Amino acid sequence: MHCVTNIHEDLYWLGGSDRQLAKFENVFPIPRGVSYNAYLVLDEKTVLLDTVDKAVGERFFENLEFALAGRPLDYVVVNHMEPDHCATLGELLRRWPGAQVVANAKTVPMVSQFFDCDISNRAVVVKEGDTLCTGRHTFTFLMAPMVHWPEVMVSYDAADGILFSADAFGTFGALNGILFADEVDFDRDWLDEARRYYTNIVGKYGPQVLALLKKAAGLDIRMICPLHGPVWRKDLGYILDKYAKWAAYEPEVQGVLIAFASVYGGTETAANILACRLAELGIPVDLYDVSVTHYSYVLSEAFKYSHLVFASTTYNNGIFVSMDNFLRDLAHHALRGRKVALIQNGSWAPASGKLMSEILCGMKDMELLEAPVTLKSTLAPGQDQELEALARTLAASVRGEEPALEAEPETADKPRGFVCKICGFVYESDTLPEDFTCPICRRPASDFEPLA
Repeated sequence: MHCVTNIHEDLYWLGGSDRQLAKFENVFPIPRGVSYNAYLVLDEKTVLLDTVDKAVGERFFENLEFALAGRPLDYVVVNHMEPDHCATLGELLRRWPGAQVVANAKTVPMVSQFFDCDISNRAVVVKEGDTLCTGRHTFTFLMAPMVHWPEVMVSYDAADGILFSADAFGTFGALNGILFADEVDFDRDWLDEARRYYTNIVGKYGPQVLALLKKAAGLDIRMICPLHGPVWRKDLGYILDKYAKWAAYEPEVQGVLIAFASVYGGTETAANILACRLAELGIPVDLYDVSVTHYSYVLSEAFKYSHLVFASTTYNNGIFVSMDNFLRDLAHHALRGRKVALIQNGSWAPASGKLMSEILCGMKDMELLEAPVTLKSTLAPGQDQELEALARTLAASVRGEEPALEAEPETADKPRGFVCKICGFVYESDTLPEDFTCPICRRPASDFEPLA
């Protein structure tokens, strides 16, 4: 049984939604599922723009056969050949042997790498600015490499001002009967998943996305048809503005994201207190346990907020595993231009602050606001004042104010001494004897370094 939606005049949606897939690309949780969109133009020549994942292949072919109503399929445009859009291409070409494949030079060999499907003998190879006239419609093809694979292109229909945008402007989430973004509360129900999709799938390639947006700015776009999620036919400036911010790594919200990793609760308590103090100061704040919440959600929030706080215990003389993994993933996705504060914990050798700083300093335009707040197992008496001071510093920075100069609060003595680089033993003293030997691993004084 078919399920086809008429989008505009002779344009039809033929896709399907998968609500059973647990992880997109076997990485990202999609509790709301995902849609796979394909589009058919019934002109003098028939044109299919992309295919779908095999998970919805049966429904897709039922939809296509119904929409064609006995007409031949003349062209199939492959804007993006990733298997979630191209896994049904081989079967499609067997069913419609007369169809020609419109693709760029990078796509043609890549298809055969994934599938037993050689399209070279029926490919119409296009490059930047090439056109295809099908009657009333003329499609112009624009290359969009690394948004988010190297072979990606988009197709622009000049007749109706429609941009078939491949993975750009897509989002996680199944379509529940409503196809158009203007028919839902996008801010409430879709924005977080759109951001999570962008930041995790495309976020690393901000310059390439900006290049595509520059090309799009020269087009009269009246509708955007992505390969995942709702179709945009109104308020296009809304999603274009979001993409411009995300691609330029500009925050959407002047506020603070706190991400913490805690073993026995001491680090979590400090993170909670800091969040409360920020809220009391009227600062938007959000708090995530990176050991519990999948990193894809926290990464998305890091793109959203202007200020970031990372709080981690020290584990095996390093950063706690879940925080270490998250920070490295954040660096991999090239987030930049944030103001950062740190909280470190260590029962005998706090080292996570220094190590987190090293990762963050390797990222572009990341500003550390001040030295880490250091815990030894739990908050010591008086250390709540340190967190209050950090909250005021963050609040002033969020507001664009200069922080007030205050006398350093009287707190418990900061840890002094030297830490063994081998086993983490701490020798508490202002000086380390030259002939000192570690009582744990028997290493000499040369294997010690000042305690951070």
